[in-house]
Amino acid sequence: MPHAEPLWLRYTLWVSAAFNVFAALLFAFPASQLGQQIGLPADAPLIYRSMLTFLILLFGGSYAWLATQSVIHRPLLALSAIGKFGVFWIVLVLWLLGQATLRGFIAAIGDLVLSLCFAGWLISTYGKRGRSI
Repeated sequence: MPHAEPLWLRYTLWVSAAFNVFAALLFAFPASQLGQQIGLPADAPLIYRSMLTFLILLFGGSYAWLATQSVIHRPLLALSAIGKFGVFWIVLVLWLLGQATLRGFIAAIGDLVLSLCFAGWLISTYGKRGRSI
């Protein structure tokens, strides 16, 4: 079955999956040079690093899976938009409270952009082809 959804959305999902793999590496190894540049705590306990890395990779895997589907599963894409938007807002609030670095906040803008792409497509296609969110 040919892919029914636009290529830009599929590319955005692949970019999002790659973004998550990169983020997972940062959180898995917060003492790395890049982890330190965005202000991650170098001494974060292994249990927290492991659980967070797993969840980031799990979401990344869902983006990759969505990108391969002939029809995008709208509820999963909505959850993806909410997740990416939530990450941005958490980092924004932490940055405003002085608990996150400017570089970390700037990195989180990628999550905002991706969430807006997902939400924009969902809103623009709402009700078309007999689908709701």
